[in-house]
Amino acid sequence: MAHLLKQSATGAKNPDRCLGSLTAAPMRRTTHLEETMDTRNVKLSGIAAAVALAVLQMGAAHAQQAGAAGDNKTDGLNLERVVVTGTTGGSSKMKSSVSVSTMELDAIQQGAPTSAAEVLRSVPGLRSESSGGEGNANITVRGVPISAGGSRYVQLQEDGLPVLQSGDFNFITPDSYVKIDGSLDHLEVVRGGSASTLASNSPGGIVNFISKTGAERGGHIGISRGLGYDETRYDFDYGAPISDKTRFFIGGHYRSGEGIRKTGLSSADGGQIRGNITHELDNGFIRLSFKHLDDKSPSALPVPVQVVNREVREIAGIDPRKVTFYSPHWVRDVVLDKNNNHVSTNVNDGLSVKSDAVGLEASFDLGSGWTLSDKFRKASNSGRFAGVFAANNGTLGNYVFATGPNKGQAYNGRAFSAVVFNTSIDDAGNTLNDAKLAKTFALADGAKLTTTAGLYSSIQKLGLTWNFNEYLMQASGDKPALLQTASATPGLVGPAFGGCCSRAVDMEYKLTSPYLALAWEQGALNLDASVRQDRQRASGTANIATGGLRYDPATQQLVDYEMNHNSYSVGGNYKIDRNLAVFARVSDGVAFNADRILFGTPLDGSAPININTVKQIEGGVKWRSGGVSTFATLFQAKTDESNYEATTQRSTSNKYDAKGIELEAAYSAGDFRVNGGLTYTKAKITGTAPGDVAVIGNTPRRQAKVVYQIAPSYTWNDATFGASIVGTGKSWADDAHTINMPAYQVVNAFLNYQLNAKALLSLTANNLFDKIGYTEVEGDGHAARSITGRAVKLSLSYAF
Repeated sequence: MAHLLKQSATGAKNPDRCLGSLTAAPMRRTTHLEETMDTRNVKLSGIAAAVALAVLQMGAAHAQQAGAAGDNKTDGLNLERVVVTGTTGGSSKMKSSVSVSTMELDAIQQGAPTSAAEVLRSVPGLRSESSGGEGNANITVRGVPISAGGSRYVQLQEDGLPVLQSGDFNFITPDSYVKIDGSLDHLEVVRGGSASTLASNSPGGIVNFISKTGAERGGHIGISRGLGYDETRYDFDYGAPISDKTRFFIGGHYRSGEGIRKTGLSSADGGQIRGNITHELDNGFIRLSFKHLDDKSPSALPVPVQVVNREVREIAGIDPRKVTFYSPHWVRDVVLDKNNNHVSTNVNDGLSVKSDAVGLEASFDLGSGWTLSDKFRKASNSGRFAGVFAANNGTLGNYVFATGPNKGQAYNGRAFSAVVFNTSIDDAGNTLNDAKLAKTFALADGAKLTTTAGLYSSIQKLGLTWNFNEYLMQASGDKPALLQTASATPGLVGPAFGGCCSRAVDMEYKLTSPYLALAWEQGALNLDASVRQDRQRASGTANIATGGLRYDPATQQLVDYEMNHNSYSVGGNYKIDRNLAVFARVSDGVAFNADRILFGTPLDGSAPININTVKQIEGGVKWRSGGVSTFATLFQAKTDESNYEATTQRSTSNKYDAKGIELEAAYSAGDFRVNGGLTYTKAKITGTAPGDVAVIGNTPRRQAKVVYQIAPSYTWNDATFGASIVGTGKSWADDAHTINMPAYQVVNAFLNYQLNAKALLSLTANNLFDKIGYTEVEGDGHAARSITGRAVKLSLSYAF
């Protein structure tokens, strides 16, 4: 994504500012390893563990030379930073009893991320399968499974409120509506812990993208250009005081071009603008904010591959790193709307998202220890998801071109069934509000007790219209053409998957969640406990088009049900001294099902509705000395969930148990810095529906034992350069363990050069070595999805 709005002249030379958080430059990409899988996994694990140990050993040696006065000056994990995510009033990482990471904008940009989800690959303990383009990512946290698309157990927020209330809506994921540019101040990520009770549908964790508010006067303008691919991007941001008590901020970006994956046309176009105005009061503040997003980008879906001896192999002419099957030779895809009208759509529009939001935030000190705060946002979200999915891996034969410059001529080669996932996001708007009233009591012996009562409420709309048409397509990654069929429409076969998936959804999900939190502090000890009741009411209709051709009233399904769940979280933190603390926590949380259970269980209130629960235990230590800081957490997560798969029309009910350790570390010595992380997870399936018992005891699909990040950087005069490596061990593509997904690692690199006090030239490379890294494989092995190939970008920004 954008890395234009690099740090100011001061920040560019200051390593504390450049990498004052997590991994300095992480991002995904791969090393396609074809050696023995077990041997390579051992090597990857050993490398990552050795790096982490080396960081600690270097830090310990450096600490012997550093006085206590300097202990916090080079704290790469910024353990004294006050975190507002997953807390009721804000607490430093050193004092909190949750696993939390922060990441500054400068560090994010140095990793040259190509999407918001890709940023999250840098966070220890977080799994982000960011291979779908600029949206449609699968995100979860240490050991909690990815068994449905999106982020079922992790809530993505902007400024403390959800982007979408459910993270796993079909064809519409929260990351699609989050764009990284200079309007972002920093990122906060809470894994497990209080996420179960201080947000809804987030038992795995909370990812909070926090905006700038104009607290620092100044801004940036910038331009970047892809090298080796067609994309130009413009960025800007500026904030300043209006008066003694009022300030404003505005920022955003616009880009256009083909994008990293070649499509033969302008596939990436649009941007966003965000802003806010803050007025300080004698006893608090009021802030008004807005966001306008209008953007389109290519989506990457699984492409034809073949499996040989359980190993995934590419098919000649189809590069999983580059192909999208968008092409200038597509015909218009004619689809059905909810009113049985035929609508002509452009397949090449890819993922189109639109969002207009307005927010209001306020906080007041009422005196006598009382505080009142409220966050409100109303958003109008819509768009369209159009992507080409390989329904098989093709057949060699004799065909005739139906479109393109060779129309009517013979084609001798491979052709495959290209299913267009064409879903109209008619309405994904929401109205959200989170109000809190807190009171702090002064107790004997310097202790204090803070009680917080809150009420969260939301209305989430969901209007989707699915259309899946099947075409016969040339198996080529370079401007493929459609091939002749019996249909009058060039290339068209007809409704895909037997007409199962022309669907109309009109839903409304109302959520009311009261919660109560207690926090007690005395000296070095902090204890907290919180409870939350989530009550969801779902209403609306869902329909399947008869034969994929018409919506009939007789097939409409009415939805009207309610469900609730009580969640809790209890934790404690003890500071042994100013540089060493230990913590522990136990929690229970829920993620409610949304549209993924439509068309399965009766949803008129006549039958129980399944929910998804996560129970977690965690404990760890935070330590810093001299130039080293570390954050280590032991964890266990037990997940109980249910799914309904629309295309297979199968219901599943699985239980999972995952244990492991998560390590985050940083070290600095002068102009050299290195940040890194390692997560080891041992997970297994512990329960299934009666028909799936054969997989009990197996490792869940796509769950690697080892995932790691390491990001060194060095500042030399006016230049700062560095790299990041993000790696994952091998995993199984399916629960039955029939297909291997190879281990891979991605190398990203950056070079920043300060031309003068205000101008910065930057060169970044994402997936420097252009590696393949598979993130998912279809169950029968006919198609797979890989991360995107090399993307090099040159940028120039000016600070003012």
